[in-house]
Amino acid sequence: MTDEKQVQVPVLRPRRLRRTPALRRMVAETAVVPSSLVLPVFVREGLDEPRPISSMPGVVQHSRDSLKAAVNEAAELGLGGVMLFGIPEHKDATGSGGIDPAGVLNLAITDAVAEVGDQLTVMSDLCLDEFTDHGHCGLLTPDGEVDNDQTLAAYADMALAQAAAGVDMVGPSGMMDGQVAVVRQALDAAGHSHVSIMAYSAKYASAFFGPFREAVDSSLVGDRRTYQQDPANAIEGVREVLLDVEQGADIVMVKPALAYLDVVRRVRDAVDVPVAAYNISGEYSMVEAAAANGWIDREAAILETLTSIRRAGADVVLTYWASEAARLLRP
Repeated sequence: MTDEKQVQVPVLRPRRLRRTPALRRMVAETAVVPSSLVLPVFVREGLDEPRPISSMPGVVQHSRDSLKAAVNEAAELGLGGVMLFGIPEHKDATGSGGIDPAGVLNLAITDAVAEVGDQLTVMSDLCLDEFTDHGHCGLLTPDGEVDNDQTLAAYADMALAQAAAGVDMVGPSGMMDGQVAVVRQALDAAGHSHVSIMAYSAKYASAFFGPFREAVDSSLVGDRRTYQQDPANAIEGVREVLLDVEQGADIVMVKPALAYLDVVRRVRDAVDVPVAAYNISGEYSMVEAAAANGWIDREAAILETLTSIRRAGADVVLTYWASEAARLLRP
């Protein structure tokens, strides 16, 4: 007869703090709260009613009327803000619709501010790609290259148009060298020093932007690799962020989020301004597609995704799930 094996009883039991939902909530290290979420909203010129985006189930191109309902809901849910994107009926080589005071994006800004006032931060994308017939984020040279410095002048004009429309925060997203400095200088010189800047500082040339191209009816042929960042480079991402902080950015952003959580962490450790991350269209659509096939628990996956971005260091998360997540987070 052999002696029974003696099992060593553990003294330290981390599982004790996982035993009940109340315990797990009490010791949770990361929280997703509605005020940390920003809802991107697409507004299309000429629509009478919302138009579904096929590659982004549940997301639409809004009419001006349905935009008003969306921003009111966002305010009621306690979201941090909305980021507006405009889709014009007509495009040209210089993206003039983005500067026109009567252009769809500038009208959408005025509509949103009139609806919610200071209950919600109204933000606007500051880029030419939705408005150019070639689909690039800037003006082109005769040989088809993006002209950085000529584009900066257009961004300054676009910033002034958005400020005149009443925007709270502009989001320069074109990845032109010096864009934040030029926008800040233009705003301040025109008496708009109160308008803040959320800089798309570390924006990568990502394969996950695919559904967004449908959402904004992109005219792009080719790619944006000469100005958006190489996905292989993290140190460069931090360098871009530091340059934008030096130039006057109030918030810096990493885009996309999920494939770049390491960059989010590096940026959070490098700066003392708020850090945003954009949970982009392809990341959204992958979860929606998997859930539609019954492969994952959709609501749990949404909250886990947003928690991971917050855990990596993002103070603000732009996500197409913002309104739904706020409802899921209600007690």
